[in-house]
Amino acid sequence: MLTIHAAPLVLPVGAAAVADGAVVVDGDRIAAIGPYEEVAAAYPAARVRRWPGLLTPGLRQDRARALLTRCYHPDPREADELGELPLWGEEFERIAATMDTARRAGSVRRGLQRMLRHGTTHVVGPFGAEEPALRTALARSGLTAVPAPGHAPDPAVLGGDQDPSAASGDLDPFAYGGDLAATAHGPLTVGGRADLAVFDVPAEEALRTGGAGRCVATVLAGRLVHRAR
Repeated sequence: MLTIHAAPLVLPVGAAAVADGAVVVDGDRIAAIGPYEEVAAAYPAARVRRWPGLLTPGLRQDRARALLTRCYHPDPREADELGELPLWGEEFERIAATMDTARRAGSVRRGLQRMLRHGTTHVVGPFGAEEPALRTALARSGLTAVPAPGHAPDPAVLGGDQDPSAASGDLDPFAYGGDLAATAHGPLTVGGRADLAVFDVPAEEALRTGGAGRCVATVLAGRLVHRAR
């Protein structure tokens, strides 16, 4: 089914911003990008989803391995005891000392789900064969594993406690300080895979100050996998 995702501002990255813009998704691919009125006229039978704020490419989480293996993501049923935020450092070590395979796998699944709620569509590894629960959960999530880009922090550092943003369990892909161009998985292009994110913020600058936490929608290969209530 054709779907038009429309927003007050579309930021394709690598191309000019489109005010009152739209992205047409056909299956798992982007069919068109442009002003909403033009797109809607060209695809009159498409379903329309209107979003507030900014529509951007999906984001890349450079600290994914540390956030999934060095943080514990509590089950909602544990909220009274452990809270709802990721646990790291001494709290993580205390839980990890008695954590069985099933509990570890559950933490990883919840971590991936929470990444989707921050507009993440791509995650940086490595994700080795020695971590089967992590690899299985990642494959089932639909998130794309990618190698670290040249500007990203050393994955060896991110895998330990030396990285303060990973150690603190911050799921915001902008936490390391990059702008949208450096944090997006890549540009939105016609014919490219439809990995999108939408944030209820007024401008691109707001993304760097906690904007990813205001993600209202994440589209992964054309599928709406997160929608804020």
